Amino acid sequence: MSIPTANKPFTIQDVARIAGVSAMTVSRALNTPQKVAPDTLARVQQAVAQTHFVPNAMASGLRRSRARLVAALLPTLVGPVFQEMVEALDRSLHDRGYQLMIGQSGYDQAREDDLLRATIQRRPDGIVVTGVVRSEEGRRALRASGIPVVETWELTATPVDMLVGFSHAQIGAAVVDYLHQRGHRHIAMVSADDQRALTRIEAFDAQVASLGLSRIAPAFTRPPSTMGSGRQGLRELLARNPEVTAVFCSSDMLALGASIEARELGLQVPAQLAIVGLGDQGVAADASPPLTTVRIDGTQIGRLAADMVVARAEGGSVSPSVVDLGFSIIQRQSS
Repeated sequence: MSIPTANKPFTIQDVARIAGVSAMTVSRALNTPQKVAPDTLARVQQAVAQTHFVPNAMASGLRRSRARLVAALLPTLVGPVFQEMVEALDRSLHDRGYQLMIGQSGYDQAREDDLLRATIQRRPDGIVVTGVVRSEEGRRALRASGIPVVETWELTATPVDMLVGFSHAQIGAAVVDYLHQRGHRHIAMVSADDQRALTRIEAFDAQVASLGLSRIAPAFTRPPSTMGSGRQGLRELLARNPEVTAVFCSSDMLALGASIEARELGLQVPAQLAIVGLGDQGVAADASPPLTTVRIDGTQIGRLAADMVVARAEGGSVSPSVVDLGFSIIQRQSS
């Protein structure tokens, strides 16, 4: 059995051929299985499983054109961390005559798989995923659908289709180097526990070890990040490890909360505690003190993702199909 390209998904005719039945029988088996003989139904179900075929919920004999709709799947709609990317994606798509539909996966693998399947059934012209798709079920369904897919906000050697992102491992190591060069020897993290954050933590710990520093266990918070969880995380961290002089937070919101809590504890930032965030959100430069942070170009991620999806949706090619945008550390008074 051949694997379809991104422009040639498995169709109901492919399923029918494999099952040895008509396309009408496949349709009946999918929509009214109680009206299909058990042995026939079993053959159709086996063919569907073999091809990972996802029925088109928008299919219609009257449909003649594309939906001009792109779906973006986000782990959270709460908080500003992905706002810059989404705004750029929406503007770029709108300028090309496409509309953006947004779904929330909630940092949950099973929920993301359900959302992917529901999205595929609606046959958008493209799908933009925040992060990389890790479940084999989700990856197979996306590839079998033939819908152009752009994974973002991360890097992987095995993208589903196209990718625009940056290395979380490199961020973790770079922040350790940044703080170490400023004389800090007791460096720790206040971090969410999602997969991207865990990748940063692993690289952070490895770089701490390579510099001969003692590892300090991070204080974990549940995503999505809030200032309240940043305050709590720093409080827990310093209760365990009062020697800490520098903290890397997995988002600017956590870092702002940590800065507030530091003042509440009577610590001067950065004289007694340096704080680094992640995201360079709008509030970072206006904080007191202004927040040192890792800058991610969400605007460029959104624009490139829109360019890639539209190019492929309209029959063009995309080269390169994987783009590493990198990152930068924006130094401000908090460190």
